[in-house]
Amino acid sequence: MLIKKIDDVAAVPVEMEGAKDVKIRVLFGPKDGSPTFAMRIFELDKSGHTPFHRHPFEHQVMVLQGDIGLVSEDGQIPIKPGDVVMVMPGEKHQFRNLSDKGPAKIMCMIPVEYQK
Repeated sequence: MLIKKIDDVAAVPVEMEGAKDVKIRVLFGPKDGSPTFAMRIFELDKSGHTPFHRHPFEHQVMVLQGDIGLVSEDGQIPIKPGDVVMVMPGEKHQFRNLSDKGPAKIMCMIPVEYQK
């Protein structure tokens, strides 16, 4: 069994084209020997966002802090702390910080083989 403190895991900038002012903490992943899932927290600074992108796997997201805009090809939906989302394989999406009070945070789980 592994137990960690979130703040003990380094937050590193997301280096993807289209990302702005967003960091990731890989809480559990390949380096921990996780066999199935990678658990990550994304921290979006004020006006920060993930790329508008798609990938071949589902992922599940929980809003932890702040007001988020979940962007799809159909537009933007507001989501808030306590909301959970399943993004299906191939579905284009983006998470935008809509809060004017500071960072927003989401937890995201993906298949471990896609976590670098």
